[in-house]
This record gives sequence, structure tokens and C-alpha cells, in this order.
Amino acid sequence: MTDWIAEAFGAVALVFNFIGYRQNEVNRYRALSAVALLSVSIHFFMLDAMAAGVGCMIASVRNIIALRYRSSFILYFFVALNVAFLLLEWFILKHGPLIFIAYASSLIFTVGSIVLQDAGKIRRWFVLAELLGLTYAIAVGSIFGTLFNVSNLTSIFVKMYQANELPAFIKRR
Repeated sequence: MTDWIAEAFGAVALVFNFIGYRQNEVNRYRALSAVALLSVSIHFFMLDAMAAGVGCMIASVRNIIALRYRSSFILYFFVALNVAFLLLEWFILKHGPLIFIAYASSLIFTVGSIVLQDAGKIRRWFVLAELLGLTYAIAVGSIFGTLFNVSNLTSIFVKMYQANELPAFIKRR
């Protein structure tokens, strides 16, 4: 029963994030993404994938705060929070090296969500973060986490194609 509930939270996250990545306005993306991140955080916690659960929970709160504030202090606070949880998991809880993938993804999302104001630049950086998230989701056996990242990558590439933002090596000739 718990696995079913965990996957339901993953499905909700998938829907909200798919809609979020289709937005042209950065704050609409941040708001929809915050809901998706909260849902996927619960999903990962229910699967005992703490690094992704923590990273997504921090990201949800970060996106809500970034709707209004994007100062250097907020950036440093959320980067420090990610690093603190990474150190806690690595040194205290003795979690394996897989957590570095989750926290690397989280840090890219953190910096991108606060510093970048251009939706096109956000999409380009988030391709890397989503690939890291996909690697982590597959490694921990998260069905909807995997679908979440694949859907996000697909949404990003579709939107990049529509906005003529694809890198030259991918564009049609």
C-alpha cells in the first residue's frame, strides 16, 4: 500500500512539473515547480531515498522564496543547506556515494532557480540537473522519479525546440 501511495505522489509531481516546464514566465515556472517538488520529495522519502527527498524539499521551499526574493544571502543559505545535508548524510548517516549525484543535481537547481532570470538559460542548465536526477532515480528504483526526469527532459527539449534554443549539434539542418 505504501509503494502505491509513494508512486501516486510521484504521479502528481510528474503532472505539475510537466506543466511547469512549459511556462515562459519564470515565476509561474517556480510556483508550479514548487508543488511538483513537494510531491516528489514525499515520493522519495516514502521510498527511503533521503538525498532526493531532502533535495526536493529544499528546492520546493527555495522556489517559493525565489518567487519574491533572489538575493545573494538566499543563494548562499540554500547552497549551505544542501551542503549541510550532504555532509550529514555522508559523515553521520554513512549513506553511500550515490548521494553526491542527488546533491549535485540539487545544487544546480538551487543556483539556477535563484540566480537565473531567463527561462532559456534555466532550461539549458536544468538539462544537466535532470540527467543527474534521472541517474539517481534509476539507481534507487523510483518508477515515477524516473518518469519525472524523463518527462522533464522531454519538456525542456520540446520547449527549447519551440524557442529555437537547441544547441547547434542537435538542431536540424
